[in-house]
Amino acid sequence: MLQTPSQTVGPYFAYGLTPEQYLYDFKSLSNNELAKPLDEANVVMVVGKVFDGNGDVIPDAMIEIWDTQHQRFGRFGTGTDPQNRFIFHTFKPTSVDGQAPHLSVIVFMRGQLIHSYTRIYFEDEAELNAQDEILNAVPTDRRNTLIASKNAAGYEFNIYMQGENETVFFEI
Repeated sequence: MLQTPSQTVGPYFAYGLTPEQYLYDFKSLSNNELAKPLDEANVVMVVGKVFDGNGDVIPDAMIEIWDTQHQRFGRFGTGTDPQNRFIFHTFKPTSVDGQAPHLSVIVFMRGQLIHSYTRIYFEDEAELNAQDEILNAVPTDRRNTLIASKNAAGYEFNIYMQGENETVFFEI
């Protein structure tokens, strides 16, 4: 039987999706700027790292975020940043259809046969978070793994693939 693309990362992963991370001489079709930082007052920066089960930073994960409200998509390889972070500039979503503002996240990385789905909610939206149907379906003691903390630069959201602080992932 032949392997499917989700069963092997293969050379196309770096070449086609995160070429700058591997020093190819062309740019990715998608990047981490869903909005230009100086274009709008409501543009925010979301920064984070991806950690393995031992608490070590994963230096070559690829993160995609989807802002369905503004119809924007971005992709960033953690190896692109000297500190192995993912960094996105995007519009901060607002509440739509009673949902708390959030960004959808897809995590791709070596050793993972199928990508993982999660969400980023925002800590300064506590009232809307308390009413969000999806967030409230998550056990209370794990909801914090989906909430980005606000800081002077924007928001910080770390993803833990396993372990004590494992991020909640969704089946889709």
